[in-house]
Amino acid sequence: MFITKEVLKEKGACSEGIKVFNDAFPDGGEYQDILDKCADIGRPDFAEWLLREIGSTDSILELESFEGKSLFFAGEVLVKGGLKVEFSIKAGRGIKAGDGIKAGDGIEAGCGIEAGCGIKAGDGIKAGCGIEAGDGIEAGWGIEAGWGIKAGLSISAKTIWCRLRIFAGIISCRIPNEEEMSIRGEVKSGLVAHGVVIDERDAEE
Repeated sequence: MFITKEVLKEKGACSEGIKVFNDAFPDGGEYQDILDKCADIGRPDFAEWLLREIGSTDSILELESFEGKSLFFAGEVLVKGGLKVEFSIKAGRGIKAGDGIKAGDGIEAGCGIEAGCGIKAGDGIKAGCGIEAGDGIEAGWGIEAGWGIKAGLSISAKTIWCRLRIFAGIISCRIPNEEEMSIRGEVKSGLVAHGVVIDERDAEE
């Protein structure tokens, strides 16, 4: 998909965004190249705007593993090994990794997020569909899922929100201890089907 400054203006892009775009792509550029540029210059806000206004694609990015500053992709991200970034991960569709997924800031997917091991973000974790991890799920701020949340070990965040059910400590290779079954944070929405809720606000009171 080829994007020009006229397209951005039509979508209501800010003046700063159009200037950055013109400097990098004076004659226009391919959608994914623009998202890659957003990652290079550390502008997840620009990438989020593009994914929201331009939308997702049917493209699939397949990688053995990935480690870098940020990763922004308009389609689905499939990683055989681990996915680790210094800042943000954003995908127009789903994110799936055979090992763990880790971001210094946020992780966001238009569809589901799935990891064979743990999922950890310094900020928030947000998925349009479900969030599933073989180990624990940890966010510095909130966890939000359009469907349910399922973790082999514990779940931890300031706030937890989903439309369906929440499972923590469902690891199948052994019996988890109480800490490994904990759901730490304020559950704002969702039915806790498995796990022990520990609201840190109660401890502060």
